[in-house]
Amino acid sequence: MTYKLKVVFLGFATLLASSSVLPSAKADEWNKKTVVTFNVPVEVPGQVLPEGTYVFKLPDSQSDREIVQIFTADERELITTTLAVPAYRRNLTDHTVITLEERPPGSPEAVKRWFYPGDNYGFEFVYPK
Repeated sequence: MTYKLKVVFLGFATLLASSSVLPSAKADEWNKKTVVTFNVPVEVPGQVLPEGTYVFKLPDSQSDREIVQIFTADERELITTTLAVPAYRRNLTDHTVITLEERPPGSPEAVKRWFYPGDNYGFEFVYPK
């Protein structure tokens, strides 16, 4: 194979490989899919999640960007769907940030806020008073 043909072939192979990766990356940014592992039980609106791994993401909707779905780690089971309100932070991070809120003794801490990597705006979970 000549040098020029190798360069064209490598360029085409790179383009093909990158085009197969981009759709999933864009999907994760759109739905904010985040895999989270808790080593203790935590509360989310309406229920307590036992320790374990969960997937947090937004439904595929243009208008309902304040709805959060929580799935099992394999995403085969939807555990809960809850409303959230926009939350803001000044400092960006390149990793997921989840803040917990203290609860009375004997109760698990509650998931308060969830920020997707690189986003100033995240989601604050709404709990009944």
